[in-house]
Amino acid sequence: MISSSQGDICEVRCVHPEAVQKARQALPDAGCVEQASAFLKLVGDPTRLRLLSALNTGEMCVCDLSAAVGISESAVSHQLRLLRTGRVVTFRKEGRVAYYRLLDHHVTTLIDNALEHARE
Repeated sequence: MISSSQGDICEVRCVHPEAVQKARQALPDAGCVEQASAFLKLVGDPTRLRLLSALNTGEMCVCDLSAAVGISESAVSHQLRLLRTGRVVTFRKEGRVAYYRLLDHHVTTLIDNALEHARE
C-alpha cells in the first residue's frame, strides 16, 4: 500500500483496463503530439499571446500592433516572423504595408478559450 499525506495519489495500486484501453485509443500519434506541443509553446509566450489577442480583434499592421501592445516595431516583427513560421498568423501586402491576421478559426478559438479560462 502506498500512502500519501497529501491525498493526491491513489492509496492502493490498481489499474482499470477499460479506462487504459480507451485512453490509449484516443492518444494522437507522436508526430501530431510534437506539432501540437510546438504550437502551444509558440502561442504560450506572453508577448506573442498579447499580439495574438490584439490580432483577434482583426487585421493589423506592425505599426498598429506595436502601438497596441506597447513594444517596439522590431520586437513585433521578430515575434510575427516566429508566428508566421509556426503557421499561427498570415499576412497580406497592400503597397508597402503588411497586414497580419490570425491564420484560421482554430487559432481564434484557442486564444478565446485560453483567455476565458484564465479569467474564470
